[in-house]
Amino acid sequence: MPAIDRQATFSGTEAPPEHLALDVPRLAAYMADKIPELGDDFSVEKFKGGQSNPTYKLTGRDVTIVLRRRPPGKLLASAHAIDREYRVMEAVGLAGVPAPQTYFYCTDESIIGSEFYVVGFNEGTVYWNADMPGAAPADRAAVYEDMNGRIAQIHGLDYAAYGLGSLAKVGGYAARNLSRWSKIYADSTLVDIPDMDWLMDALPDMLPAEERVCLVHGDFGLYNVIVAPEEPKISAIIDWEMATLGDPFIDLAHHVRAWWEVPDPEGGAATSLKGMDVAALGIPTMDEYIDRYCRRMGLTELPHRRFYLGYAQFRNAAMVQGILKRAAIGTASSARASIHRQERVFEIAALARATLEGREA
Repeated sequence: MPAIDRQATFSGTEAPPEHLALDVPRLAAYMADKIPELGDDFSVEKFKGGQSNPTYKLTGRDVTIVLRRRPPGKLLASAHAIDREYRVMEAVGLAGVPAPQTYFYCTDESIIGSEFYVVGFNEGTVYWNADMPGAAPADRAAVYEDMNGRIAQIHGLDYAAYGLGSLAKVGGYAARNLSRWSKIYADSTLVDIPDMDWLMDALPDMLPAEERVCLVHGDFGLYNVIVAPEEPKISAIIDWEMATLGDPFIDLAHHVRAWWEVPDPEGGAATSLKGMDVAALGIPTMDEYIDRYCRRMGLTELPHRRFYLGYAQFRNAAMVQGILKRAAIGTASSARASIHRQERVFEIAALARATLEGREA
Protein backbone atom coordinates (compact mmCIF):
# COMPACT_ATOMS: atom_id res chain seq x y z
CA MET A 1 0.00 0.00 0.00
CA PRO A 2 1.45 3.39 -0.95
CA ALA A 3 2.47 5.79 1.79
CA ILE A 4 -0.02 8.51 2.50
CA ASP A 5 0.71 12.23 2.36
CA ARG A 6 0.51 12.97 6.08
CA GLN A 7 0.38 16.73 5.63
CA ALA A 8 -2.51 16.52 3.18
CA THR A 9 -4.33 13.86 5.20
CA PHE A 10 -4.22 15.60 8.57
CA SER A 11 -4.08 19.30 7.71
CA GLY A 12 -7.07 21.52 7.20
CA THR A 13 -10.74 20.82 7.76
CA GLU A 14 -13.59 18.72 6.42
CA ALA A 15 -17.33 18.45 6.83
CA PRO A 16 -18.18 16.65 10.09
CA PRO A 17 -19.46 13.09 9.58
CA GLU A 18 -23.08 12.54 10.53
CA HIS A 19 -22.35 11.05 13.96
CA LEU A 20 -20.18 14.08 14.85
CA ALA A 21 -22.42 16.81 13.39
CA LEU A 22 -23.33 19.74 15.65
CA ASP A 23 -26.80 21.13 16.30
CA VAL A 24 -25.91 24.62 15.04
CA PRO A 25 -29.13 26.46 15.99
CA ARG A 26 -29.01 25.10 19.54
CA LEU A 27 -25.29 25.84 19.82
CA ALA A 28 -25.79 29.36 18.44
CA ALA A 29 -28.49 30.10 21.00
CA TYR A 30 -26.26 28.84 23.81
CA MET A 31 -23.28 30.92 22.68
CA ALA A 32 -25.21 34.12 21.86
CA ASP A 33 -24.32 35.87 25.12
CA LYS A 34 -20.89 34.22 25.51
CA ILE A 35 -19.32 35.09 22.15
CA PRO A 36 -21.77 37.51 20.48
CA GLU A 37 -19.31 38.36 17.71
CA LEU A 38 -19.74 34.79 16.42
CA GLY A 39 -23.31 35.55 15.33
CA ASP A 40 -25.95 32.93 14.63
CA ASP A 41 -24.98 32.02 11.07
CA PHE A 42 -21.51 30.56 11.55
CA SER A 43 -19.91 27.77 9.53
CA VAL A 44 -18.76 24.53 11.14
CA GLU A 45 -15.81 22.50 9.89
CA LYS A 46 -14.09 19.60 11.62
CA PHE A 47 -10.30 19.53 11.79
CA LYS A 48 -8.91 16.44 10.09
CA GLY A 49 -6.48 15.90 12.96
CA GLY A 50 -7.55 15.56 16.59
CA GLN A 51 -8.05 11.80 16.71
CA SER A 52 -8.87 11.52 20.40
CA ASN A 53 -11.40 14.36 20.76
CA PRO A 54 -13.34 15.78 17.78
CA THR A 55 -12.28 19.39 17.19
CA TYR A 56 -14.13 21.97 15.10
CA LYS A 57 -13.43 25.33 13.49
CA LEU A 58 -16.34 27.74 13.86
CA THR A 59 -16.15 30.77 11.57
CA GLY A 60 -18.59 33.51 12.43
CA ARG A 61 -19.37 37.11 11.65
CA ASP A 62 -16.38 38.70 13.38
CA VAL A 63 -14.45 35.85 14.98
CA THR A 64 -13.11 32.36 14.36
CA ILE A 65 -13.01 29.98 17.31
CA VAL A 66 -12.28 26.33 18.06
CA LEU A 67 -14.70 23.93 19.75
CA ARG A 68 -13.39 20.67 21.20
CA ARG A 69 -15.67 17.98 22.56
CA ARG A 70 -15.63 14.57 24.10
CA PRO A 71 -16.55 11.97 21.48
CA PRO A 72 -19.94 10.27 21.65
CA GLY A 73 -20.30 6.63 22.65
CA LYS A 74 -18.84 4.45 25.39
CA LEU A 75 -15.39 5.72 26.41
CA LEU A 76 -12.41 4.25 28.25
CA ALA A 77 -12.31 5.29 31.89
CA SER A 78 -10.17 8.42 32.48
CA ALA A 79 -9.78 9.01 28.73
CA HIS A 80 -10.85 12.15 26.84
CA ALA A 81 -10.35 14.38 29.90
CA ILE A 82 -11.03 17.66 28.15
CA ASP A 83 -12.08 19.32 31.42
CA ARG A 84 -8.53 18.87 32.74
CA GLU A 85 -7.19 19.98 29.37
CA TYR A 86 -9.12 23.23 29.55
CA ARG A 87 -8.02 23.87 33.14
CA VAL A 88 -4.36 23.37 32.20
CA MET A 89 -4.58 25.66 29.17
CA GLU A 90 -6.03 28.43 31.32
CA ALA A 91 -3.16 28.07 33.80
CA VAL A 92 -0.23 27.79 31.40
CA GLY A 93 -1.53 30.71 29.38
CA LEU A 94 -1.24 32.87 32.48
CA ALA A 95 2.29 31.54 32.99
CA GLY A 96 3.46 32.67 29.55
CA VAL A 97 3.38 29.29 27.83
CA PRO A 98 1.92 29.70 24.33
CA ALA A 99 -1.53 28.10 24.39
CA PRO A 100 -4.89 28.90 22.77
CA GLN A 101 -6.94 31.65 24.42
CA THR A 102 -9.62 30.06 26.61
CA TYR A 103 -13.28 31.19 26.45
CA PHE A 104 -15.46 28.76 28.45
CA TYR A 105 -16.14 25.13 29.34
CA CYS A 106 -19.63 23.61 28.99
CA THR A 107 -20.75 20.65 31.11
CA ASP A 108 -24.30 20.62 29.68
CA GLU A 109 -24.32 17.60 27.40
CA SER A 110 -27.71 18.53 25.97
CA ILE A 111 -26.21 21.32 23.84
CA ILE A 112 -24.27 19.13 21.38
CA GLY A 113 -24.47 15.67 22.97
CA SER A 114 -21.29 15.83 25.05
CA GLU A 115 -19.23 18.22 27.16
CA PHE A 116 -17.13 20.70 25.21
CA TYR A 117 -14.97 23.80 25.48
CA VAL A 118 -14.24 26.79 23.28
CA VAL A 119 -10.84 28.42 22.70
CA GLY A 120 -9.36 30.89 20.25
CA PHE A 121 -8.18 29.97 16.78
CA ASN A 122 -4.44 30.34 16.06
CA GLU A 123 -3.34 30.91 12.48
CA GLY A 124 -0.29 28.93 11.44
CA THR A 125 0.99 25.53 10.39
CA VAL A 126 0.96 22.17 12.11
CA TYR A 127 3.74 20.03 10.64
CA TRP A 128 2.70 16.39 10.49
CA ASN A 129 6.15 15.29 9.29
CA ALA A 130 9.13 15.59 11.61
CA ASP A 131 11.41 16.80 8.78
CA MET A 132 9.10 19.80 8.09
CA PRO A 133 9.03 19.37 4.28
CA GLY A 134 9.41 22.63 2.38
CA ALA A 135 10.91 24.54 5.31
CA ALA A 136 14.37 26.10 5.17
CA PRO A 137 17.08 24.50 7.36
CA ALA A 138 17.32 27.69 9.45
CA ASP A 139 13.57 27.62 10.07
CA ARG A 140 13.67 23.96 11.09
CA ALA A 141 16.51 24.71 13.49
CA ALA A 142 14.57 27.62 15.01
CA VAL A 143 11.36 25.59 15.49
CA TYR A 144 13.18 22.65 17.08
CA GLU A 145 15.08 25.00 19.38
CA ASP A 146 11.81 26.67 20.37
CA MET A 147 10.24 23.27 21.09
CA ASN A 148 13.22 22.35 23.26
CA GLY A 149 12.88 25.56 25.22
CA ARG A 150 9.12 25.19 25.59
CA ILE A 151 9.18 21.66 26.98
CA ALA A 152 11.82 22.78 29.48
CA GLN A 153 9.63 25.80 30.31
CA ILE A 154 6.65 23.53 31.00
CA HIS A 155 8.74 21.22 33.15
CA GLY A 156 10.20 24.14 35.09
CA LEU A 157 6.85 25.84 35.74
CA ASP A 158 5.81 26.51 39.34
CA TYR A 159 2.57 24.64 38.76
CA ALA A 160 1.20 25.21 42.28
CA ALA A 161 1.53 28.99 41.84
CA TYR A 162 -0.80 28.76 38.84
CA GLY A 163 -3.48 26.70 40.55
CA LEU A 164 -2.43 23.27 39.36
CA GLY A 165 -1.26 21.84 42.68
CA SER A 166 -4.36 19.65 42.87
CA LEU A 167 -4.27 18.54 39.25
CA ALA A 168 -3.03 15.08 40.22
CA LYS A 169 -1.52 13.06 43.01
CA VAL A 170 2.11 14.02 43.61
CA GLY A 171 4.64 11.18 43.53
CA GLY A 172 4.57 7.67 42.09
CA TYR A 173 3.68 8.96 38.64
CA ALA A 174 5.85 6.54 36.67
CA ALA A 175 4.35 3.50 38.41
CA ARG A 176 0.78 4.78 38.06
CA ASN A 177 1.30 5.79 34.43
CA LEU A 178 2.78 2.40 33.61
CA SER A 179 -0.18 0.67 35.27
CA ARG A 180 -2.65 2.92 33.44
CA TRP A 181 -1.19 2.33 30.01
CA SER A 182 -0.87 -1.40 30.67
CA LYS A 183 -4.61 -1.46 31.44
CA ILE A 184 -5.42 0.66 28.39
CA TYR A 185 -3.43 -1.77 26.27
CA ALA A 186 -5.14 -4.78 27.86
CA ASP A 187 -8.57 -3.22 27.26
CA SER A 188 -7.66 -2.47 23.64
CA THR A 189 -6.02 -5.76 22.69
CA LEU A 190 -7.17 -7.27 19.43
CA VAL A 191 -4.38 -9.84 18.90
CA ASP A 192 -1.72 -11.45 21.09
CA ILE A 193 1.62 -9.57 21.11
CA PRO A 194 4.25 -11.42 23.22
CA ASP A 195 6.65 -8.47 23.39
CA MET A 196 3.94 -6.31 24.98
CA ASP A 197 3.39 -8.98 27.62
CA TRP A 198 7.17 -9.08 28.22
CA LEU A 199 7.31 -5.30 28.56
CA MET A 200 4.47 -5.20 31.07
CA ASP A 201 6.42 -7.70 33.20
CA ALA A 202 9.86 -6.08 32.78
CA LEU A 203 9.12 -2.36 33.08
CA PRO A 204 7.89 -2.38 36.71
CA ASP A 205 11.20 -3.90 37.82
CA MET A 206 13.13 -1.08 36.14
CA LEU A 207 11.24 1.83 37.70
CA PRO A 208 13.64 4.50 39.04
CA ALA A 209 13.66 4.70 42.84
CA GLU A 210 13.27 8.48 42.77
CA GLU A 211 11.53 10.79 40.34
CA ARG A 212 11.05 14.50 39.81
CA VAL A 213 7.56 16.01 39.84
CA CYS A 214 6.50 18.74 37.42
CA LEU A 215 3.75 19.66 35.01
CA VAL A 216 3.97 17.37 31.98
CA HIS A 217 2.17 17.82 28.66
CA GLY A 218 1.81 14.10 27.95
CA ASP A 219 2.05 14.24 24.15
CA PHE A 220 4.34 17.14 23.29
CA GLY A 221 5.54 17.00 19.71
CA LEU A 222 5.82 18.91 16.45
CA TYR A 223 2.35 17.58 15.52
CA ASN A 224 0.89 19.31 18.60
CA VAL A 225 2.30 22.80 18.08
CA ILE A 226 1.14 25.54 15.73
CA VAL A 227 4.02 27.33 14.02
CA ALA A 228 3.33 31.02 13.47
CA PRO A 229 2.79 32.09 9.84
CA GLU A 230 5.15 35.05 10.00
CA GLU A 231 8.19 33.52 11.74
CA PRO A 232 9.57 30.11 12.75
CA LYS A 233 8.32 30.08 16.33
CA ILE A 234 5.54 28.35 18.23
CA SER A 235 2.34 30.38 18.47
CA ALA A 236 0.38 27.74 20.40
CA ILE A 237 0.88 24.35 22.02
CA ILE A 238 -2.27 22.25 21.68
CA ASP A 239 -3.72 18.89 22.79
CA TRP A 240 -3.19 19.10 26.57
CA GLU A 241 -5.56 16.21 27.27
CA MET A 242 -2.91 14.07 28.98
CA ALA A 243 -1.32 16.91 30.96
CA THR A 244 -0.75 16.04 34.61
CA LEU A 245 1.80 16.24 37.42
CA GLY A 246 4.46 13.68 36.74
CA ASP A 247 7.95 12.71 35.71
CA PRO A 248 9.47 15.13 33.18
CA PHE A 249 11.74 12.47 31.73
CA ILE A 250 8.77 10.35 30.67
CA ASP A 251 7.44 13.43 28.88
CA LEU A 252 10.81 14.07 27.25
CA ALA A 253 11.29 10.47 26.12
CA HIS A 254 7.93 10.52 24.36
CA HIS A 255 8.68 13.97 22.93
CA VAL A 256 11.83 12.70 21.16
CA ARG A 257 9.78 10.00 19.47
CA ALA A 258 10.59 11.25 15.96
CA TRP A 259 14.20 10.18 16.40
CA TRP A 260 13.47 6.65 17.69
CA GLU A 261 10.19 5.90 15.87
CA VAL A 262 10.29 2.97 13.45
CA PRO A 263 9.65 4.39 9.95
CA ASP A 264 6.35 3.37 8.33
CA PRO A 265 6.82 3.69 4.55
CA GLU A 266 3.70 1.61 3.83
CA GLY A 267 1.05 3.23 6.00
CA GLY A 268 2.47 6.61 6.87
CA ALA A 269 1.62 6.33 10.57
CA ALA A 270 5.09 7.30 11.74
CA THR A 271 6.72 10.71 11.55
CA SER A 272 10.26 9.41 11.78
CA LEU A 273 13.68 11.01 11.31
CA LYS A 274 15.47 7.66 11.19
CA GLY A 275 17.69 7.37 8.14
CA MET A 276 17.54 11.09 7.35
CA ASP A 277 20.48 13.49 7.17
CA VAL A 278 19.27 15.63 10.06
CA ALA A 279 22.32 17.91 9.94
CA ALA A 280 21.50 18.88 6.35
CA LEU A 281 17.90 19.48 7.39
CA GLY A 282 18.96 21.82 10.20
CA ILE A 283 17.61 19.44 12.85
CA PRO A 284 19.76 18.31 15.81
CA THR A 285 20.43 14.65 16.54
CA MET A 286 18.51 13.08 19.42
CA ASP A 287 21.63 13.19 21.61
CA GLU A 288 22.14 16.90 20.84
CA TYR A 289 18.48 17.64 21.52
CA ILE A 290 18.46 15.78 24.84
CA ASP A 291 21.72 17.50 25.84
CA ARG A 292 20.16 20.93 25.20
CA TYR A 293 17.16 20.00 27.33
CA CYS A 294 19.42 18.74 30.11
CA ARG A 295 21.38 22.00 30.12
CA ARG A 296 18.14 23.97 30.39
CA MET A 297 17.08 21.76 33.30
CA GLY A 298 20.45 21.97 35.09
CA LEU A 299 21.37 18.33 34.41
CA THR A 300 24.60 16.82 33.13
CA GLU A 301 22.80 13.87 31.50
CA LEU A 302 19.41 12.18 31.28
CA PRO A 303 19.17 9.72 34.19
CA HIS A 304 17.85 6.19 33.58
CA ARG A 305 17.85 6.90 29.86
CA ARG A 306 17.25 3.29 28.79
CA PHE A 307 14.17 2.92 31.01
CA TYR A 308 12.61 6.22 29.95
CA LEU A 309 13.06 5.61 26.24
CA GLY A 310 11.86 1.99 26.50
CA TYR A 311 8.84 3.04 28.51
CA ALA A 312 7.95 5.80 26.02
CA GLN A 313 8.10 3.23 23.23
CA PHE A 314 5.84 0.86 25.18
CA ARG A 315 3.37 3.70 25.79
CA ASN A 316 3.40 4.59 22.10
CA ALA A 317 2.56 1.00 21.21
CA ALA A 318 -0.32 1.08 23.70
CA MET A 319 -1.57 4.36 22.20
CA VAL A 320 -1.59 2.90 18.69
CA GLN A 321 -3.43 -0.16 19.97
CA GLY A 322 -6.03 2.12 21.54
CA ILE A 323 -6.58 3.89 18.20
CA LEU A 324 -6.92 0.52 16.46
CA LYS A 325 -9.53 -0.57 19.01
CA ARG A 326 -11.53 2.65 18.60
CA ALA A 327 -11.44 2.16 14.83
CA ALA A 328 -12.61 -1.43 15.25
CA ILE A 329 -15.63 -0.42 17.34
CA GLY A 330 -16.40 2.68 15.28
CA THR A 331 -15.64 5.52 17.72
CA ALA A 332 -12.50 6.93 16.07
CA SER A 333 -12.98 10.57 15.10
CA SER A 334 -10.55 11.17 12.22
CA ALA A 335 -8.58 9.74 9.32
CA ARG A 336 -5.64 9.08 11.64
CA ALA A 337 -7.22 5.78 12.64
CA SER A 338 -7.21 4.39 9.10
CA ILE A 339 -3.44 4.71 8.63
CA HIS A 340 -2.51 2.58 11.63
CA ARG A 341 -1.76 -1.08 11.08
CA GLN A 342 -1.72 -3.80 13.71
CA GLU A 343 1.81 -4.65 12.58
CA ARG A 344 2.94 -1.27 13.96
CA VAL A 345 2.25 -2.38 17.52
CA PHE A 346 4.41 -5.47 16.98
CA GLU A 347 7.23 -3.28 15.56
CA ILE A 348 7.15 -0.66 18.32
CA ALA A 349 6.94 -3.32 21.04
CA ALA A 350 10.00 -5.05 19.59
CA LEU A 351 11.86 -1.72 19.59
CA ALA A 352 10.95 -1.10 23.24
CA ARG A 353 12.19 -4.52 24.24
CA ALA A 354 15.45 -3.98 22.36
CA THR A 355 15.90 -0.59 24.10
CA LEU A 356 15.43 -2.09 27.57
CA GLU A 357 17.82 -4.91 26.74
CA GLY A 358 20.45 -2.41 25.59
CA ARG A 359 20.24 -3.24 21.89
CA GLU A 360 18.76 0.13 20.77
CA ALA A 361 18.84 3.87 21.69
